[in-house]
Amino acid sequence: MSRNDRSSGKKYSGRQGGGQRKKSHARGNAPIKPKMEKSPLSNTDGIRLNKYIANSGICSRREADMYIAAGNVTVNGKTITEMGYRVKLEDDVRFDGRRLNPEKPVYILLNKPAGFFVTGNPEKGGRTVMELVSKATSAKVSPVGKLDNQAKGLLLFTNDGTLAKKLAKPKNGIRQIYQVTLNKNMSKEDLEAIQKGVYLEGSKVPVTSISFIDDKPHTEVGIELKSIKEHIVTRIFKSMGYEVESLDRVVFGGLTKKDLPRGRHRHLTEQEVINLGML
Repeated sequence: MSRNDRSSGKKYSGRQGGGQRKKSHARGNAPIKPKMEKSPLSNTDGIRLNKYIANSGICSRREADMYIAAGNVTVNGKTITEMGYRVKLEDDVRFDGRRLNPEKPVYILLNKPAGFFVTGNPEKGGRTVMELVSKATSAKVSPVGKLDNQAKGLLLFTNDGTLAKKLAKPKNGIRQIYQVTLNKNMSKEDLEAIQKGVYLEGSKVPVTSISFIDDKPHTEVGIELKSIKEHIVTRIFKSMGYEVESLDRVVFGGLTKKDLPRGRHRHLTEQEVINLGML
């Protein structure tokens, strides 16, 4: 190769190669970096906002990007329209005003045995219902409502705060059926009196139905009501002079104990979740 050829080749390589690399770098990074720097809300920790929204079950990541761009999403009270924005688990993320949970919603139904506390651990060595569902999910679920330590029956767990709040304070109550064992036979007159509604602390507690259980002594009673007040069933019978020896919740909303042995749990079906949301 001649001197002119070498010189020409060197000149070509230096200008064109270097120019192309510089141009490619500018195209690849420059439009993104300034955009991130200009936003005072951006952070580098946590997870992408679209993933957070998708994890909550609202929509897919691609759809989440569309909603973000449209201004449907706020983080800690500020509307975010930036693609790639990151949030932390403790951030208040809302979609159309509704606070989201970054975990996939989980719904577990337990047939609680007696001897397990629903909240807290007030006695040394006492066990809680969380032990019974600990292997069902890695999500942080909580029980909806309460059952006494010695009470048995259906107990719902979820990390869906919106549904839990709705079920805890339903406008018209939530259907519940209990099988109750009393310390003595109940008279027909007392049964009819409870059916008409019992007054507790000045308020009438309506009872949907109450009856003796077929082929059982009159110490065995079935009662259906919608009140979610604490200890309500025990208080109803105590007001009539009876002590409750055993309490078993056999229906909660539209959920039953069918094919669910004592101490076992199962995940709700999609239709069951939809039905609960309509209560």
